[in-house]
Amino acid sequence: MKFLNVKKSIEELKSDEFIIGSELTGSHACYMIYGILGHKEKNRLIKPGKGHEEIVLILKGTVKVTGEFNGILSEGDAFHIVEEESCLFENISDSEVIYIIAGGHSEKGHKH
Repeated sequence: MKFLNVKKSIEELKSDEFIIGSELTGSHACYMIYGILGHKEKNRLIKPGKGHEEIVLILKGTVKVTGEFNGILSEGDAFHIVEEESCLFENISDSEVIYIIAGGHSEKGHKH
């Protein structure tokens, strides 16, 4: 087990996403992304990529989703997306949206 204290990194976030991946864990088996979508921001691409799949969870706010899935997601809503499937997020909230992406290798396998 490896303890990861990421609170400070998230508080000092300089981009729109903070990735907890192999650089912090030493493992390529899984990763997690903490994302922030600014007020009225749109066209945030969600796409796992070849050999990966992800579960995307909305923690705060509401997003309009277009692409592989079309609809409105709000706090507590999640979806599963695989490999080259993709969608775009648009923040339709009155403030920022916060989401988490938990990802890993698909059953088809992947090599780094």
